[in-house]
Amino acid sequence: MDLILSFSWAFWLLAAIGVLLTGISKSGFAGGVGVISVPLMSLYIGPVQAAAIMLPLLILMDYFSVRAWWHSKRNDLLKIMVPGAVLGIFIGYLLFGYLNDDVLRLLLGILSIGFALWGLLNGSKLGRTASPVVGSISSMVAGFTSFIAHAGGPPMNFYLIPMKLPRAEFLGTAVVFLAIVNLVKLVAYGVLGQINTDNLLVGLVLAPVAWIGIRLGLVIHHKLDDQLFYRIILIMLLIVGIKLIYDGI
Repeated sequence: MDLILSFSWAFWLLAAIGVLLTGISKSGFAGGVGVISVPLMSLYIGPVQAAAIMLPLLILMDYFSVRAWWHSKRNDLLKIMVPGAVLGIFIGYLLFGYLNDDVLRLLLGILSIGFALWGLLNGSKLGRTASPVVGSISSMVAGFTSFIAHAGGPPMNFYLIPMKLPRAEFLGTAVVFLAIVNLVKLVAYGVLGQINTDNLLVGLVLAPVAWIGIRLGLVIHHKLDDQLFYRIILIMLLIVGIKLIYDGI
């Protein structure tokens, strides 16, 4: 309780915005903007604590998202993606405490902006099937960046978006993949001592905002057509990339 009272109103405002956007993103837009939650919180607390606070909330959001999209997932793609992601998480675990968050955000931001611009300028060329090698590498990067800052969305989208899957298949595969990643991260975070009573209490206070975000995402999703849907994801990637580069610099 003392920790909750010690945070300023500005922290709670930014945390609520980040959690709300993450909920919307995870339920209707496959994690496209959820990456900003940790940077927003990190304006007032350390990035490691921010990530630890967010992880139980992400798992809560995953529960609702997976229930909504479970039957739309592509198991063949998940078989390619999950092993690479687990390897990326393990690499993050081994390097915990030795990573430069700013450099990581900068590189991820460049990747996000590059792919977003490519997709927006060459949208008619989307629809190819990416190779399993690309899927494994992208998923490994997604696991690693997700471990560090819950930023697995852009590398995951780098693999999934070019295939231009039907919207339901894209969302089903993405939400199940990210849910598996978060459960594996929970074990690693627990071993590292990042899941503690204080962080869980802060997450509990923010849990209603997470639920509201999930519901909003589902409503917004049903009001968009496929072409607009993919353009919004690419624009989100562009915005997230700019934010990550700004943070990195």
